[in-house]
Amino acid sequence: MSNPDAIDRKTDVRRPANVTLPESLLRTARALKINVSQACEQGLAAEVAKTRARRWLEANSSAIDAWNAHVEEHGLPLAEYRQF
Repeated sequence: MSNPDAIDRKTDVRRPANVTLPESLLRTARALKINVSQACEQGLAAEVAKTRARRWLEANSSAIDAWNAHVEEHGLPLAEYRQF
C-alpha cells in the first residue's frame, strides 16, 4: 500500500519556485560550489519530515499515553515469554 503523501524526490516532477535568501549566504554557497537548489530541497524535505512527525505525535498522543498507562499497570504483553 503506497502512501499518498509520500514524496519521491527522484521521479517527482520538478517545478520552479522562487526562494529568497540572504545575499551573503547565497554568495558563500556559490563560492563553495554548493548546489543551491539541491540544498534547498534537502532542507525543505527535512522540515517536511519533522513537521509530519510532530503532527503524527500530536494526533496520536492520547493513544500513546493510553498504551503507556496500560503497560505501566499490566506490564508488557507476552512478557512472560521473553528470554532476556
